[in-house]
Amino acid sequence: MVSDRLDEMYRDVIMDHYRHPRGKRKLDKADIQNEGKNPVCGDEIELQLKLDGDKVEDIHIGCVGCAVSVSSGSMLAEIIKGKSIEEVKKIAETVKKILKGEEPSEDIDLGDLEALEGVRNFPVRIKCALLSWTTLIDALDQYEHDRADNNKQ
Repeated sequence: MVSDRLDEMYRDVIMDHYRHPRGKRKLDKADIQNEGKNPVCGDEIELQLKLDGDKVEDIHIGCVGCAVSVSSGSMLAEIIKGKSIEEVKKIAETVKKILKGEEPSEDIDLGDLEALEGVRNFPVRIKCALLSWTTLIDALDQYEHDRADNNKQ
């Protein structure tokens, strides 16, 4: 069946990112940092971004947790590098909508992130998949808030 092959492909992508997570190298100097936790299942994320203007030059994402959480963080690290903050926000919003079963408003090539669609079949895992993305969005919001405050002074 086609459905079974797709499920297998999605599992393969998730397991590849789990076994070989991208973005593991810590940054010497980060412009943006944040930590996130999912107390329900014990997932923990450490996120660092180095910016070049408004583009993500480099990223570290350290994740301890389940395969879905680690994989989602790895996919995040892979897709946002080189993107502008605005592009990153659009990608994050699209991922959130996909995981919640909503139709994305943006037409974005998500690459491996499409594998996360299968997580919708396991509602208890949606928070695992979203942890890295909510940690990223919180960090970007704080960064922009701090920049706006500094510009007022």
